[in-house]
Amino acid sequence: MKVHVESYGCSANIADAEMISGLLSQKGYNVLNNDPDSDLNVIVTCTVKDPTFNKMVKRIKSLSSTGKPLIIAGCMPKTELDKILQINDQASLLDPGSVHLAVDAAKAALAGEKFESISSKRSNKVLLPRLRSNPVVHIAEVSQGCLSKCTFCQVKFARGGLVSYRPLDIVREIEQAVIDGCREIWLTSQDIGCYGKDIKTSLPELLNIICDIDGDFMVRVGMMNPMHLDEIIDDLITSYMDPKIFKFLHIPVQSGSDEILKLMKRMHSVNDFELTVKKFRNAFPNISLSTDIIVGFPDETDLQFQETLDLVRRINFDTVNISRFGSRPGTEAYSKPILPHKIVKERSKLMHTVAKSTSHSRNKIWVGWKGKSTIVKNVKNAQVARNPSYKPVILKTNLPLGSSVNTEIVNYSANCLVGTLI
Repeated sequence: MKVHVESYGCSANIADAEMISGLLSQKGYNVLNNDPDSDLNVIVTCTVKDPTFNKMVKRIKSLSSTGKPLIIAGCMPKTELDKILQINDQASLLDPGSVHLAVDAAKAALAGEKFESISSKRSNKVLLPRLRSNPVVHIAEVSQGCLSKCTFCQVKFARGGLVSYRPLDIVREIEQAVIDGCREIWLTSQDIGCYGKDIKTSLPELLNIICDIDGDFMVRVGMMNPMHLDEIIDDLITSYMDPKIFKFLHIPVQSGSDEILKLMKRMHSVNDFELTVKKFRNAFPNISLSTDIIVGFPDETDLQFQETLDLVRRINFDTVNISRFGSRPGTEAYSKPILPHKIVKERSKLMHTVAKSTSHSRNKIWVGWKGKSTIVKNVKNAQVARNPSYKPVILKTNLPLGSSVNTEIVNYSANCLVGTLI
């Protein structure tokens, strides 16, 4: 039987799709990259933002119109069940904790039966078989869920509270990935900064044992919220000194206004965030710093938005992921009056302009840099490599993925560096 699997959203969703594909392939299913020839379609959904949710609705309608069996996985079965049932009440459903049941779901769907697994129980996904979307990148989910109660976020309804996986299980999975030829290991979670709080360990301890694994690979540490970093930051910086760790930090601030942060229930202040950034940049001046910003949160004033602009300029981020506020059902902010579309659009446009400027200035400092980069992706007439700070380097090469090359940065844009081999 031919199965098409597609995924949307975060790296955890990509990993879920790889596991679903791996489990099905292990049982003899032919997993395809396109759906026209498939006997069964699987979609791993995301609902974190309004535009993404709307895209999911459109895609589910399209897949349903083929008349073929459909499995809907990812966040929607838990967060938007009513909407799914309106579109296709015969689709089989797998929530994020039920990935291990993919084969059972496929058998039922292909037999014309509806399979449904939506519960509060979550399985350990470590060491499940994979079909990787990128043969040199392994996405290692180290935990599920989080400890936060952000008023705008729907993800906790889908992923639940924090459940950390055992360090030795994670190490075994990564050891196998390195044997398989993976050169990048992405550690992912809904909030990796709180990893281990439920099992009496910590992120720095995990990083230390991962870096002891033999092999030629680099580790990208995933998103971590600032409210959980204070008690581990010194040990975390020490762990980051290992050459196997990309000097890359994704730490969402969401707003530069303390008043808005309180309304979001972010449990950190602007000063907390800035102190964390200062400590990391003092230790690693060329660290790549990524953050997330929500524009147009309910009750955000012009002054509060200006505070956020000022913070972006002051920190001079490498990357800013900008989202316009969208009311997600079930969240505390869902009932709040939204700001006029025109105001939010204008603020978003201005934030994008400022963010592009900071990205441009951060990338400019890399011109003339020489060092090793690893080729991890093919693009049209070129390849993308990553340098030790996880900066994307565009190279006019045609080398095997995973190749380590000596590069010099000769140009840049707001989005990437341009390099040449030396």
